[in-house]
Amino acid sequence: MDKQAPRRGSHFADRHAAEQALAMTLPMIEPAMADPQVSGCGFFYLVVMDPALTPADCPFEEAILLEHAVGDRSRWDADYAGFARAKARLAWSRGDTHALQALQPHRLREGDSLLWGSVCLDGIVVAASGAFPWFDEAFATALAANLRAIAKQRHAAALEKRQLNAGG
Repeated sequence: MDKQAPRRGSHFADRHAAEQALAMTLPMIEPAMADPQVSGCGFFYLVVMDPALTPADCPFEEAILLEHAVGDRSRWDADYAGFARAKARLAWSRGDTHALQALQPHRLREGDSLLWGSVCLDGIVVAASGAFPWFDEAFATALAANLRAIAKQRHAAALEKRQLNAGG
C-alpha cells in the first residue's frame, strides 16, 4: 500500500483562505495608498506566511502562502516586495518586528531587516511595506485578523459537518 506524504501547511488557513482575507482587506488598503499621511509612495506589498509552517519545517520561500502588490510595480521607487519579504522572514523566525526593533534589538542578527511593519497574530505572520511602518503594521494586522476569522469559520463548519455526519 502506498502511503501519501503528509499534507504540509495549514488546513484551515490555506492559500484560498488568504486570498479571501486579502479581498476583504484591500478595500481598506487601496484608497489609503493615495493619502500622503499613510503612504509617501502610493505603492504597497503584502506577504502572508503559512501559519502551520515554521522554520523547522521548511525554507522561508516554501512557507509563503500569498504575496500581493498594490500599485503599478513598474513605477515603484524602491523594492517594496523585498522589504516586505525581509520583514516576513524576520517575523516568521523571531516574532513581531516592532517588538524586536524596540524592545529586543539584542536578538537581531547581521543582515536582519531593521524595518518594522509586520504582525504575528496567533501564529499568523503578515508583513507589509509601502506605507509608514505604523500603517504597514495596521494593514498587516487587518489581513491577519481576517485570515484568522476565515480559518475559525472553516473550522466551525468542519466541526458542524462532523457532528451532523456522526449523528445522522
